Amino acid sequence: MTGRVSFVGAGPGAADLITVRGARRIAEADVVVWAPAVVEAECVREHARPDAELVDFSRVPESEVLELYRRASAGRLKVVRLHAGDPALSAGLREQRETCRRLGLETEVVPGVSQLSAAAASVGRELVDPDVAQSLVLLGPETAEHVEEFAAHGTTMAVSASGARAGQLVERLREGGYADDTPVVVAYKVSLPDEVVAQTTVGGLEACVKEHKVYRTALFLVGKVLAPPAGRGRGAVLEGDEPVPARRSRPSKWGKRAHRSPSVAAWSAVHDWQEAARAQRRPREEPVPAPVLELVPTEEPAAPAVPEVAEAAAPAEPVVPEQGPRSKPVVAAAAKPKPTEVRASTTPRKPATPRSKKSKRAN
Repeated sequence: MTGRVSFVGAGPGAADLITVRGARRIAEADVVVWAPAVVEAECVREHARPDAELVDFSRVPESEVLELYRRASAGRLKVVRLHAGDPALSAGLREQRETCRRLGLETEVVPGVSQLSAAAASVGRELVDPDVAQSLVLLGPETAEHVEEFAAHGTTMAVSASGARAGQLVERLREGGYADDTPVVVAYKVSLPDEVVAQTTVGGLEACVKEHKVYRTALFLVGKVLAPPAGRGRGAVLEGDEPVPARRSRPSKWGKRAHRSPSVAAWSAVHDWQEAARAQRRPREEPVPAPVLELVPTEEPAAPAVPEVAEAAAPAEPVVPEQGPRSKPVVAAAAKPKPTEVRASTTPRKPATPRSKKSKRAN
């Protein structure tokens, strides 16, 4: 068994939006590497073991993280490195995996719910539509300066940029061909209690950012597909229309369970294997006691393995010498002898005399 480093996507922010596999990896981990600035602390407290080592990699240099990987390789430790959202959208993932492989560590990537998916779900809009936009362009903070080049495609865009530079973003969107009435969604700290999710347009983007005081890195979704539905198109709801009665589905076992206690039902399975994972990682000084087999004492001591057999009364049955290994003593109550058993005689016998031997020779 070698050490393992799991790169786990912590989701957009809320602790209950992490995947079941990601939560399980945290419960099994000896060391959890995370950044409290981008990953909610509740996500770690909910799933990590009490004796797990927590490392804030935003406050330590990369050399210390490398030393941690070496220690994990030597001690066969399980390490989890948490990423906000999905690890596939984080920078430096490939370099981290190559470093771990050179050290002889196993690597694993556990996907997570991205901020892009959480923002689209928050406003209830799809990001691609066959009739409006058939593709999606993702731009990180490093490529935000080239927005106008990608905006020329006229499709849906997801730009991760600083809110303090919203004015520059608006200029580049206009240069790329987006009109001022193009819908925009501003998403900041999605799924957290202090989240900001606002719908505006390219022309009103700068004022919207100032109104909600979003000056740090946020996610901006741009495209016509984000416009409110109009007419009787897909998903549209018109005012004054009579509601259509919904057909009630047959409740399943899980539905009944969730209806009784939503919070308990949602986390019951998670907590079960969390406790199982923690039990497997108990300290060595507290071994799990093995089951003890109790032996019931008997009133009389056990008979010897090979009892001393007296001479048989009938001369036609000679005494057979002992053959094979000695049988193990049996711990049990004394039972009645079977008819075929040969029991040792309690009556003292007279020693054989030479006279009897001479008589036999004489005969």
